[in-house]
Amino acid sequence: MGKYFGTDGFRGEANMNLTADHAFKVGRFLGWYYGELKRRNGSEESPRIVIGKDTRRSSYMFEYSLVAGLVASGADAYMLHVTTTPSVAYVARVDSFDCGIMISASHNPYYDNGIKLINGQGEKMDEATIELVEAYLDGCLNVFGQDWPEVPYAHKNKIGCTVDYVSGRNRYIGYLISLGVYSFKGLKVGLDCANGSAWNIAKSVFDALGAKTYVINAQPDGFNINTGCGSTHIEGLQKLVVEKGLDVGFAYDGDADRCLCVDEKGNVVTGDHILYAYGRYMKETGELKNNTVVTTVMSNFGLYKALDALGIGYAKTKVGDKYVYEYMQQNDCHIGGEQSGHIIFSKYASTGDGILTSLKMMEAMLARKKTMSQLCEDLVFYPQVLKNVRVKDKTAAQKDPDVQSAVQQVADRLGTTGRILVRESGTEPIVRVMVEAETEETCQAYVDEVVRVIEKKGHFA
Repeated sequence: MGKYFGTDGFRGEANMNLTADHAFKVGRFLGWYYGELKRRNGSEESPRIVIGKDTRRSSYMFEYSLVAGLVASGADAYMLHVTTTPSVAYVARVDSFDCGIMISASHNPYYDNGIKLINGQGEKMDEATIELVEAYLDGCLNVFGQDWPEVPYAHKNKIGCTVDYVSGRNRYIGYLISLGVYSFKGLKVGLDCANGSAWNIAKSVFDALGAKTYVINAQPDGFNINTGCGSTHIEGLQKLVVEKGLDVGFAYDGDADRCLCVDEKGNVVTGDHILYAYGRYMKETGELKNNTVVTTVMSNFGLYKALDALGIGYAKTKVGDKYVYEYMQQNDCHIGGEQSGHIIFSKYASTGDGILTSLKMMEAMLARKKTMSQLCEDLVFYPQVLKNVRVKDKTAAQKDPDVQSAVQQVADRLGTTGRILVRESGTEPIVRVMVEAETEETCQAYVDEVVRVIEKKGHFA
């Protein structure tokens, strides 16, 4: 993980650890770097970079700072304005942009923001390019065989321009509508847009497909994104579905790359439920490539038991949709994702896409002639207990032979009735001890057993 960029971009509190100056420099580097790549390949064309943003107040500041940096370095900046992360990925890919930039902190509160970089194939930017961006931010850039204390400004007719590219966002909306293979006529659908990027897209798609839509949290004011709403606060959508007697509800996060569902009874349908229900549908229709659903290590043990019962294989990656997508690409898999609702349908998109996910779940309901609760009824979640243990050295604690022995003993006793997972936090001096088993009491007892060993060996901070 980089100094500035983590698995989901450069994220921080606006004007604290992520500033307008950072954004300007990111733009300066990208505009120059992609222009230099073109020049070295014999092209005098200006690089083309597409930019989208969510509804945070600070997104305007970062948008203009990025654009200033890009055009000062000779790139043309194509502005989608308020839009979703997956739409930026889609437009970058289908319209042959050099790269894309999304300004968002996803599900974080309004005062945070972030810069996500997307390559010309619509995928998260490769680590090598991210490292060059970071090196430039730190004033130690070495690329193309030389040091660059500063990158040159563009001059005269080489200075870039901005292009209003709302047509790209509209084309993405058209693409989503084209994926609706069934009419939604007669169905009542709730949409929680989290006062974020989905606010002016999701309803248009569902209306076009014939649904009667009931929309909440689609009045962004710059400060209310994710506040008590969306996929991280789904209670409002649950209430709406029950009170209005809706057939289903879908909740998105701030940049709409996640989706969680609410069934007709008001129950939450997680990313694990979606992987199970749609993975089963894909198997039945012969679309489940390599008979594999890709998960992260944090998926519930119940999901694996349910997939086993269906004869469906699965893979487990590190936490992060980036790792899910990498595995899917390397192993030719068509569905994968996380409990949080980051679901990737690689046949249709190169990133998690919340609105696409909701459309695919509608398809499964209509094709199988089942309600959302019926699609998920055979998946039973196992109780889970997770304890975060603050330690002096997380690697030393996890590699301690006595700790490893305690973990193995728990694993042996659980056998096929549960699992234990011990992993390091990516950002803090914390070891996470998680157990899933048939009862919460069993989970708690086994977690405590391992934590006591960590404490006894002197690893507590």
